[in-house]
Amino acid sequence: MRPLHTLEREAARSLRGIVFDLDDTFLDHGRLTEEAYASLFRLREAGLLLVACTGRPAGWVDLMMRQWPLDAGVAENGALRFARRGAEVVRIDSVSPDVRKARRERLSRVADALHEELPGLTRTDDDWARVSDVTFDIGEHVKVPAADVDRLVKKSFHLGTRSFVSSIHFHITLDAADKASGGIAACAALLSSSGGGADPTVARSRFAFIGDSGNDAAAFAGFDLTFGVANVAPFVPRLSIPPRFVASKERGAGFREIADKLLELRRSGP
Repeated sequence: MRPLHTLEREAARSLRGIVFDLDDTFLDHGRLTEEAYASLFRLREAGLLLVACTGRPAGWVDLMMRQWPLDAGVAENGALRFARRGAEVVRIDSVSPDVRKARRERLSRVADALHEELPGLTRTDDDWARVSDVTFDIGEHVKVPAADVDRLVKKSFHLGTRSFVSSIHFHITLDAADKASGGIAACAALLSSSGGGADPTVARSRFAFIGDSGNDAAAFAGFDLTFGVANVAPFVPRLSIPPRFVASKERGAGFREIADKLLELRRSGP
């Protein structure tokens, strides 16, 4: 990882947009700060497309698309996407409602088995708004030791589900998507609608990703230009490819630091 101040002007100027994680990247312990939110408007004013890409539920991203200055949204670690069609917000899901129902029932059975493995395990308070996964609180309101999280990862794998671990949540899913596949698909669609083509290879080079933890691993590997806020540090040993650049500040302040640097470089020079 390189410090943010070493970012080259050409890299910042080549960008068409930003893809960013929410919890502990853009949000501060679940709270939206004025400095982070204001940065979205300044990035948008500079002509950059904005894509939120999160493990949070579809219900959250649907609302954010209606109220925030976003061009697209990716929910539940890549499983669902949201796009604008005129004044309408559209949810994009490749899985039929019947299959979703069957998967949810299976995930509920796996969740019961995980509760037996770790009796104190609790579901997140946003689980009701989810479509593709079941999610447990491991750091938002309840602190679960890392060794117990590792047990959950192994147990869920043996039970036939995929899992994602963020700084606050443990997710189980039957979907094959991740933040890289979902995020790049959203970016490619935006480029296509703006006349820039829909080639995923182009999308991954024209959008930068900003994140902080383990469930961002695929996106850190999938996008060419990536940033971590300072609190990514504890997760770096478990990332196969860390972010290329890291801010000196944490969470929302780190997001603003990255936004400020991008805007500075895009304004400077001939």
